[in-house]
Amino acid sequence: MKLERILPFARKLLENAVKPGDITIDATLGNGHDTLFLAQLVGDNGRVYGFDIQEEAVQNTRDQLATHELAHRVTLFHQGHETVMNVIPPVHHGKITGAIFNLGYLPGGDKTIVTRPKTTISAMNQILEMLAPEGILILVIYHGHHEGAVERDYLLRYVEKLDQNYVHVLRYQFVNQLNNPPFILALEKR
Repeated sequence: MKLERILPFARKLLENAVKPGDITIDATLGNGHDTLFLAQLVGDNGRVYGFDIQEEAVQNTRDQLATHELAHRVTLFHQGHETVMNVIPPVHHGKITGAIFNLGYLPGGDKTIVTRPKTTISAMNQILEMLAPEGILILVIYHGHHEGAVERDYLLRYVEKLDQNYVHVLRYQFVNQLNNPPFILALEKR
């Protein structure tokens, strides 16, 4: 297949935006794969800030980083992503070049603990404010469950109303696949 699949496409967007020494955010740690990827992109002089409300996700991410000896590049927060503006040092505001959310629930975890549109949109607003010009915010939307479909609908209404002079919004989705495959919303700050 020549078309990029969803997760490789998300990573390609991050690779285009994030350079060594940059500041990034993983707004939903999950099993630590995106945090590890961002830690590799930012290099020894960069920083990744990661957020999750589940201790299991924070521990999974710590383990990933320790295995690859990259924990020194990452600051983890066992708290919701809607607190991002309060905990990322002001010196990094306006300098974030990449951020990613994987919405839904922790793979292999408690499926009753899910991301919610209210906190996701709050975090998005804060991150957009902190993004550098041409910084990228990516949402990977898993909507194959009831709460995911609700969050999808809120997010689509939200991004469709964003001022095009403030941010470009891209939707990347395979439209003829079964079982509600995930899709991407990518926002690039102008």
